[in-house]
Amino acid sequence: MGFLLALIPAIAWGSIGLVSGKLGGNAYQQTLGMTFGALVFGIGTLIVMRPVLDTKIWLLGIVSGLFWALGQGQQFQSMKYMGVSMTMPISTGMQLVATTLAGALLFHEWRNGRDVTLGILALALLIVGATLTSRREQTDDFTTQSGVAKGLRTLLISTVGYAGYTIIVNAGHLGALAVVMPQSIGMIIGALLMGIGHQPFAKATAKNILTGLLWGTGNVFMLLPMANVGLAVSYSLS
Repeated sequence: MGFLLALIPAIAWGSIGLVSGKLGGNAYQQTLGMTFGALVFGIGTLIVMRPVLDTKIWLLGIVSGLFWALGQGQQFQSMKYMGVSMTMPISTGMQLVATTLAGALLFHEWRNGRDVTLGILALALLIVGATLTSRREQTDDFTTQSGVAKGLRTLLISTVGYAGYTIIVNAGHLGALAVVMPQSIGMIIGALLMGIGHQPFAKATAKNILTGLLWGTGNVFMLLPMANVGLAVSYSLS
C-alpha cells in the first residue's frame, strides 16, 4: 500500500506545470499563488484531522517550507535560462541523487550490499533517463552555453532547497499531516521574500491557488509512505 500511496504525488505534482501554464502569471506569482493554495490545504487538514502541533513541528515545518520556496524559486529561474524541457529532467535527476544519497547515508535506508547495488543501478538508470530527456531542446535559443551554465548553477541551489525540505521532515520524524500547516507558512514567507520587486500580487496569483492544492495533495501522499518505504523510495516514486 505504501508504494501505491507514493505514486499519487506523480499525478498531483506532474500536473502542476500544465495547470500553472494555463493559469498564467510570472514565476513569482505562480510560486506565491501555489503557497496560498498550500496554506488553504494546511488549514483544511488542521480543521479536519486536528493533528497535534508542538514547538518542534512548527519550527521544523516552517524551515522545511523555506527550503521548498528556495527550491521552487530557483527552479523557475533555471527555466528562463534553459527552458522547461531541459530544466525539469535535470532538476529531477539532481533531486533524486540528493534525496537518495541522503536516505542511504543519513538515514541508513540501504542496509546491505544488495540494497547498495540495486540502489546505485536504479539511480544510474534514472539519471540516464533524465539526461536523455533533457536533450530535446538542444536547438532552442535558451540552450546556449552561457544559458546552460547559469541554469545548472541555479539548479544546484534549487536541489539544496528541495532536498532540505524533505530531509528536515524525515530527520525530525514529523507526521505528514501535522507538518502541512507549518510548512505552508514557511513556503509563504519564502515566496514573499523572493517576490520582492517582482509584482507577486496579481490576478494570476489568486488563480494559482489551485496549483497549491495539487501540491498539498502530492506533498501529503509523498510524506505518508516515507515512514514505511523510506525517503529514497518515497521521493523517487513521487
